[in-house]
Amino acid sequence: MDTNANLPLHQRLSEEFRGRIRSGVWAAGSQLPSEAELCREFGTSRGPVRQALAALRAEGAVTGGRGKPPMVRGEVHSQSFSTFMSFTEWAHAIGKVPGQRTLEVARRTAGAEAARQLELDAGDAVVEVLRLRTLDGVPAMIERTSFILEVGRLLFDFDPDEGSIFAYLKGHGVDLSRARHTIDAVAADAQDAELLEREPGIPLLRERRVSLSMDGRKLEYSDDRYLPELTNFTVDNSVQQRTSLVRVHTA
Repeated sequence: MDTNANLPLHQRLSEEFRGRIRSGVWAAGSQLPSEAELCREFGTSRGPVRQALAALRAEGAVTGGRGKPPMVRGEVHSQSFSTFMSFTEWAHAIGKVPGQRTLEVARRTAGAEAARQLELDAGDAVVEVLRLRTLDGVPAMIERTSFILEVGRLLFDFDPDEGSIFAYLKGHGVDLSRARHTIDAVAADAQDAELLEREPGIPLLRERRVSLSMDGRKLEYSDDRYLPELTNFTVDNSVQQRTSLVRVHTA
C-alpha cells in the first residue's frame, strides 16, 4: 500500500482501493473481496476497511451495502469531502501526478479579508503560503492560503514543494475536520496570468475555503483559483442525504 503514511489508515485504504479500480485489478462489475479478506490482507480490524468502503460508496465507485456484497461500479473521477480539502489527494485519486512550486511561505500581519474570515484581531499575525499547483506538470491552480500562527508556524519545518500541506499538518495533530467552501468566478489578475501562463482577464474558478477544527475554531483561509477547462465542481444531494461538494477533472 504505497500511500502517504501521515494519513489515517482508512484514507490510505481508500486510496489503495481507488488505485485497484483505476488499474483494473478490481474490474467494473466485479465483486470486491470480503471485509474479512481485506482485513487479513492489510492486517487491520473491520473499522478502517468499512470506512474506506463507505468513502468509495459515497463517491459512486462502489455499490452494495446493507447485506449486499460490494461491487465495483467504475473508475473514480470525483472526490468526497475527505479528499476535497487536499489537491494532492484528489490528483492521486484521478490518476494524475500532483505538483507544486512554492513562491512564498511567510509570517506577516493578516490581510483584511483573511482577518475577517479567521476572526482575528487587527495586527494578528498569520503564515501565508503562495503556491502554483500542477497536474502532470501542467499549471492548474494558484493557492493563496493564510493559517493562524499556531498552525502555520509548523510549516517552517516543512518543504511545501514535497507534497500535501494538509497531510503534513494532520500528521502533526492539527484538527482540520471541517470546512466551508464558496465557489465563484473571477478574472485572472496579472499574477494569476503569469503563473498559469495565460492572458490577464481570463475567467478562473475560485474556491474560497475556511477550514475549522471539530469544535469550530477557524484555522485556515484559502483563495484557490483554477483553470476552468481543467477543473469543475459538482454537488450531489438528495432528500434523504446531503452529500459533499466534489471536484471533477474535465480535461
